[in-house]
Amino acid sequence: MSNQTPTRESRVSRTAAMALMFLLAIYFLLPLYFLIVAATKPQGDLASTFGLTFSHFDLFKNLDTLFSRSDGIFGRWALNSVIYAVLGAAVGTLISALCGYALAKFKFRGREFLFSVILGGVLVPTTALALPLFLLFSATGIVNTYLAVFLPSIVSPFGVYLARIFTAAAVPEEILESARLDGAGEFRTFFSVALKLLTPSLVTIFLFQFVGIWNNFFLPMVMLQKESLFPITLGLYQWNGQTARAPLLQESVITGSLVSIVPVIILFILLQRFWRTGLASGSIK
Repeated sequence: MSNQTPTRESRVSRTAAMALMFLLAIYFLLPLYFLIVAATKPQGDLASTFGLTFSHFDLFKNLDTLFSRSDGIFGRWALNSVIYAVLGAAVGTLISALCGYALAKFKFRGREFLFSVILGGVLVPTTALALPLFLLFSATGIVNTYLAVFLPSIVSPFGVYLARIFTAAAVPEEILESARLDGAGEFRTFFSVALKLLTPSLVTIFLFQFVGIWNNFFLPMVMLQKESLFPITLGLYQWNGQTARAPLLQESVITGSLVSIVPVIILFILLQRFWRTGLASGSIK
């Protein structure tokens, strides 16, 4: 009996855990399913049919309407989002890697205090920085330009924190010392040795940066007035605010929302091998 009791408890625990994960999966996937279903419906079926069942399949017509509306402005918004997210995540990841590498491998006065300040920056909500950034950028004349969204996007305290952890776990001191004995400078050592060892971990940082910038809404709303500079998030928000007087925009907002999540899903699928490795190395540390 004593041997059976732990086994029975283990089965109950596994069953309860699986049931909880199943419910959570439904909770997170149900909005995505609704979005897919709604994007396939014509405008008239959105209110007249049940939200979770398919009706007339008009997805391709809705996509054509989406990309042709307002002289194809949605395509411009999508391109802007790619520019902001890809360039911002790439530059931000490189900056985070350099800072994290320096904090992990170099000993200097005030290092731990500086790292504590960076950790404190993780706790500051980005919305709290939007107004000071707007006033600063207004004084420098770059409001309502690509730089107004790009420059704040390349700074990530959380990315620096992750980079320091990953560097300490993945870059042995012996390899760095060997490179220095061979005559390599610090920048050459970083780019030729450390960066290669950090690649899986940096992909994880890149994904965090990319998703954060891609979904960013408040900063572009504060910084931008030109419609041609909007990212997808701000453009769809503008359309959604016009649905009261232009109900046909509702279908375009739903279809555009579906299109906007496709790049993120594709990126996660393509890079999953790297970010799994990066998360694993960080958890081991």
